[in-house]
Amino acid sequence: MTTIDGFPATNKSELNQPPTIQQAILEAITEAREICDQNGMNSPSCAVAWDIVEELQAENAHQKQAKHRQTSLESYCEMYPDALECLIYDL
Repeated sequence: MTTIDGFPATNKSELNQPPTIQQAILEAITEAREICDQNGMNSPSCAVAWDIVEELQAENAHQKQAKHRQTSLESYCEMYPDALECLIYDL
């Protein structure tokens, strides 16, 4: 990584990228640990922070499950929706 005057130089494209779900999970875990250290392990805010982590992890699992591999016909029809092979008829 390049630095300018001791500060890390970031790419403009990096700044415009939304955080991935994995990054959000890691940030939520860090925040949950800090909240629990400050407020105690049995505090309501600690429970809420870990609930957020759990929800993010569940969403990550759901997204992985929802992705399916496209067949070659599906890819072809995506590129050429008017091709005879891709037409769908209602009977």
